[in-house]
Amino acid sequence: MRYKLLGNSGLRVSEVALGTMTFGQDWGWGASKEDSQRQFDLYVAAGGNLIDTSVNYTNGTAESYVGEFIQGRRDALVVSTKYTLSRQWDDPNAGGNARKNLRVSVDTSLRQLKTDYIDLLWVHVWDFMTPYEEVMRALDDLVRAGKVLYIGISDSPAYVAARASTIAELRGWTPFVGVQVPYSLAQRDAERELLPMARDLDMGVLVWSVLGGGLLTGKYSEGGPDTPKRYREMTINEQQARIVETVRTIAAETERPPAQIALNWVRQQPRGVIVPILGARRPDQLQDNLAALEWTLTPDQLARLDEASAIDLGFPMNFAPGNRFVFGNTFDKIDNHRVR
Repeated sequence: MRYKLLGNSGLRVSEVALGTMTFGQDWGWGASKEDSQRQFDLYVAAGGNLIDTSVNYTNGTAESYVGEFIQGRRDALVVSTKYTLSRQWDDPNAGGNARKNLRVSVDTSLRQLKTDYIDLLWVHVWDFMTPYEEVMRALDDLVRAGKVLYIGISDSPAYVAARASTIAELRGWTPFVGVQVPYSLAQRDAERELLPMARDLDMGVLVWSVLGGGLLTGKYSEGGPDTPKRYREMTINEQQARIVETVRTIAAETERPPAQIALNWVRQQPRGVIVPILGARRPDQLQDNLAALEWTLTPDQLARLDEASAIDLGFPMNFAPGNRFVFGNTFDKIDNHRVR
C-alpha cells in the first residue's frame, strides 16, 4: 500500500479506500457484521487507512459497524462520511444541504461512529436549494469547532464544486479538498468536466463504481442460472461489449481476474490524485481487489483499454486546445509547462 496527499491538503490517504455501503443487511443485501469485520480487518492489515461511509448507508448500520471496528485504532484511520440524503422521508428538513440538516447529520454520525471528530466530511449531493454561502460557512463552522477536519463534495456538477470552493477561499473559509465521482472503463464522462476541474483546483478524486456496476467483472458475459438478475437482464451496447472483451483478453494475458484489470486502469490514470473506493459484499472479493495493488498494467495494455473505452469529450473540450485560430502557426513552438 502506498499513500497520496489528498488534494490541496497535508492529509495522507491510502491509494485505495474501503467502501462500506455494503456493511449491513438492512437494505435486503450486503454483508453480515462478521463479514464486514473481516473486510475491515483485511483492508487495514493491507495498510489501508481511508474508510468511506455515510450517515445513511444501510440505515446507519454501516456507520455503527465502522464505529465498533475502529475502536483502539481510531487516530490511525481517516474516517470519511457524508451528509445530505434524507434521514426521515416525511421531514423536509431531514435532508438537503442546509445548515440544520448538516448539524443534525454530523451529530448523528459522531454518535454512530463513536468518535468526537470526522476526518473528512462530504456533501453527498448538491440539493440546488441551499445557497452556496450557507453550505460553505456551515461546513467551515464545523471545521473551526473541531468536529470535522476536511471537507469534500460528491456527485455534483463541476461548476457547483468549483464555485462553492472558490467562494470559500475568497471568504477565508475551508475549501473542498476532494470530489467523489463514478469513473470506470464503462463510464468515462467525468473526463469532460469533473476530472479537469479537480486537477486544476488541486482536489483529490475518490472514485466509486470502479467496476462499472459489475459489468467489468465479466459476470454479465458468463451468464447461467447463478448470474444475478440485474446481469441477466442487462442490455449492453457495442462499445460496452468491446470494452468487456478487451478486459477479458488482458485478464487472460496477465492471468489476473477482470476486476483487477478494471481497477488498475483507474488506479493508473494520469489525471490527478485518484483514489478508487473498493466495495465488496464478501471478504474474498475484497481480497481479490486488494491484490491489484501488487502489479500494474503495461503501457500497451493501458492504450488498448483506452482505445476500447474512449468517449467523445464534446464541446468545448475538443475545441480550444491547439486551435489554430488562437495560436496561429505558433502552437508547436510554445513550451507550455501547464500542459496536461
